[in-house]
Amino acid sequence: MHYDDLHTRYSLLSYRNKDSIPQDSPSYSNKDSIQKKSPSNKDGILKRFLKKIREANNSIQKKSPSNKDSILKSFQKKIREARVKNLELLDLSNLLDNLSDNSSVLEEVFELKQLKQLNLSGNKIKSIPESLGNLSNLTELDLGNNQLTNLPESLGNLSNLTELYLGNNQLTNLPEFLGNLSNLTELDLSWNQLTNLPESLGNLSNLTRLYLWENQLTNLPEYLGNLSNLTELYLSGNPLVVPPPEVASKGIDGIQQYFRQLREEGEAYIYEAKLLIVGEAGAGKTSLAKKIQDPQYQLQDNQKSTEGIDVIKWSFPLDHEREFKVNIWDFGGQEIYHATHQFFLTKRSLYTLVADSRKEDTDFYYWLNSVEQFSDNSPLLIIKNEKQDRRREINESALRGQFTNLKDTLPTNLKTNRGLENITDEIKHYIKKLPHVGQPLPKTWVKVRQALENDSRNYISLDKYLDICETNGFTLLEDKLQLSRYLHDLGVCLHFQQQEDSLLYKIVILKPEWATDAVYNVLDNPKVINNKGKFTRNDLKRIWQDDKYASTRGELLELMKKFQLCYEIPDCKDTFIAPQLLSDNQPDYDWNPSHNLILRYAYPDFMPKGIITRLIVVMHHYIDQQQYVWKSGVILTKDNTKAEVVEYYGKREIKIRVAGRDKRGLLSIVAYELDKINASYQRLKYSQLIPCNCPKCKDSQSPHSYPFETLLKFIEDQQDSIQCQKSYQMVNVWSLLGDIIDLDKLVSNNQHDINKLVDVKGDIKQSVFILAQHGNISGDFYKLMTHINDQSRNTNISESGNISGNAKVTSSGVGAFNLGDISGTVASTINQLPSFETESESDKKQLKELLSKLQSAVLAEDLDDEDKADALEQIEDIASALTNSEDSAVKKIANKAMKMLIRIAGALSPTANMVTICKELPDLISKIF
Repeated sequence: MHYDDLHTRYSLLSYRNKDSIPQDSPSYSNKDSIQKKSPSNKDGILKRFLKKIREANNSIQKKSPSNKDSILKSFQKKIREARVKNLELLDLSNLLDNLSDNSSVLEEVFELKQLKQLNLSGNKIKSIPESLGNLSNLTELDLGNNQLTNLPESLGNLSNLTELYLGNNQLTNLPEFLGNLSNLTELDLSWNQLTNLPESLGNLSNLTRLYLWENQLTNLPEYLGNLSNLTELYLSGNPLVVPPPEVASKGIDGIQQYFRQLREEGEAYIYEAKLLIVGEAGAGKTSLAKKIQDPQYQLQDNQKSTEGIDVIKWSFPLDHEREFKVNIWDFGGQEIYHATHQFFLTKRSLYTLVADSRKEDTDFYYWLNSVEQFSDNSPLLIIKNEKQDRRREINESALRGQFTNLKDTLPTNLKTNRGLENITDEIKHYIKKLPHVGQPLPKTWVKVRQALENDSRNYISLDKYLDICETNGFTLLEDKLQLSRYLHDLGVCLHFQQQEDSLLYKIVILKPEWATDAVYNVLDNPKVINNKGKFTRNDLKRIWQDDKYASTRGELLELMKKFQLCYEIPDCKDTFIAPQLLSDNQPDYDWNPSHNLILRYAYPDFMPKGIITRLIVVMHHYIDQQQYVWKSGVILTKDNTKAEVVEYYGKREIKIRVAGRDKRGLLSIVAYELDKINASYQRLKYSQLIPCNCPKCKDSQSPHSYPFETLLKFIEDQQDSIQCQKSYQMVNVWSLLGDIIDLDKLVSNNQHDINKLVDVKGDIKQSVFILAQHGNISGDFYKLMTHINDQSRNTNISESGNISGNAKVTSSGVGAFNLGDISGTVASTINQLPSFETESESDKKQLKELLSKLQSAVLAEDLDDEDKADALEQIEDIASALTNSEDSAVKKIANKAMKMLIRIAGALSPTANMVTICKELPDLISKIF
């Protein structure tokens, strides 16, 4: 955490070592004293501070006015008090339902010329009088969570302002005079309806943080690239076109690089997009692609089905001078390809789903879910190929209700061209509307893109790519790599930059279809198919014997591994398995069904194909004798323990059952890897089902199961028992979790247990979060599980009963922290909150539940440990504030914490769970505080 953030959070500690907090005392900087305190003590400082606030304000809460007149009087009393005491800080947030009906009150406030900090947030203010300009000493002004549609001109005269909060209003545009506030370092414009930003904001040279969440911005002004002090820019929730989202997602550095190149090189444009055609085998996908390219194309009676992916070039005139280029990707419909196709379903493309009206075999929900999941909800057209003019009705209204990206359903007979012209027109219409089309790009980008397009090679070395960039005007390495990332994200080329020591980092694949053909050549090879997916390097030499593959076999094999399409058999060098080609038949093996641990993963709406084969690749080192593995399942073994993992695709379920000495230990590893695979599908919904352990269910192979979320909710609500729906007996919730985590060892205070090996069981990262609520587990579970999986070393219990070993994330220097300790403290704070059962407390109850979900989301997100620790601390701040929501100082802490959480979430994908949850915070915070 930055010290400036620490200062912001604790700036209300103005009493400096006093035993009590004087109400409405003047605020002044306490930064020096804060910096002298060790960061490891900051949680204790905040808790003591909040405790003092609660104690000092208990009497005020008991006497809180209950009607509008008395509230107004209280409001006016605060104003008078500020005048008499010459206060510099005044918090009037969330006091009146509608301050605009009491404009004279605002006039009184704006007579307090000594004010340096003023908070008027959450009062449903519709307009601000010009007398605001009297407050020339203001350094911080919060007008957030109101109903402002415009701003007073006098705001531009407050030249001492360093922080201005205008978030969650109804602003559609901003006045130019905001550019006069040259001392601003922080500006919050989030959650408005802004469509553009004024040029004058380019004058804010001291700005370091700018919040633009959830507006309607499509174009960012170029001057943002000139704000040299701007280090944090938050843009999620805007339909950005300029700069491209692929650039904006890289943060302020990427945006500044983009605008600098635009400024130095000038603008150019690319009118190009991808059309992806998907559907079942034999539906007519290739026929559609050929007909789009040439309406006079004569269909073949025995049209050969596409193997893998074919790419067809098509163009149409955009206007008198320009052509629109379309790359049509025709995907093979055979089931063998389904799991692999997902790696090539790109964002910001147009999709068509072709359905054969005669066969009626199209699984619309599967294909629509696939496109929604893997393409970030790109637009889609359904093409009903009515062969022999056989019509078929589709429940289009039901599909539209579930899939917002479904644009139209279009009938055709491709043999006679009936409906073809309409289909082509609709494709042109929607493909031209894709957000990246016609974006202004630096001329050097367009030159390099054209050079790569005209290059006949399938791939080039990274050095060659850098030379091409140099030839076309690039000078900086980071600019060249930024362009390759942009083209990779668009699916124009492939360049994997995650690992610089990787073979794939050292080449740029110019023709992605070249790579896909190479992959499918292996998966379609008769010998490999007959060998149930087994192949050797010698086989690859034969399969990839063409000159176009011969020199890059190592890179192509690495590509298959990266996509989790194959693995090398341990102790069998240069021999590999592609698990999607394994036998469908489950081998015979002995299994003791008694005393099993069972865990099920259920996918209620959609289950992507390939989850189990990806798990097999990831866990291939544990395959029992490298023999007990088949297309839909595997037997894993470790430390005299076996796990059976089977996918039941028709039921949308994966079942794990474990037997042996260390059931919980092996289950934890399997669940951890499965969770990582599930997390790679950002929109995927699934539940973990914990089996019942009542006498009737305990040794049953089909016990009643409880959704993990349900057990978590029971623990949060301090309910210890839940009813089995088979035996109707009441079952202890902790005992159910105890089947996944060894609770006895974790909570033991017995000296005999000290330094014994602890088995951390289950995912189930959230199971550990539950225990952390009671302070029983310390450490970063992700790192712990990585340690267990990769090294299988011991993890020990400390004298305090906490997990040690690699679970503990500490360092010897200043700033050391322990995620588990922090998480345990946060969970305990949430758990100790009241139940908030009355109707008037419904918002608090909702926020409590939201904070619990947010805690789990933070720990599961792809954030570094410091950001996770910061986020957890903000959650604790809000939770602690819930019991004292009327206090003005606590309100400020809660709002600051919310903004910090939103800031941290800004580093994630817009569809990340943490981002989704954070979007619900402002409304609840404004209602409660």
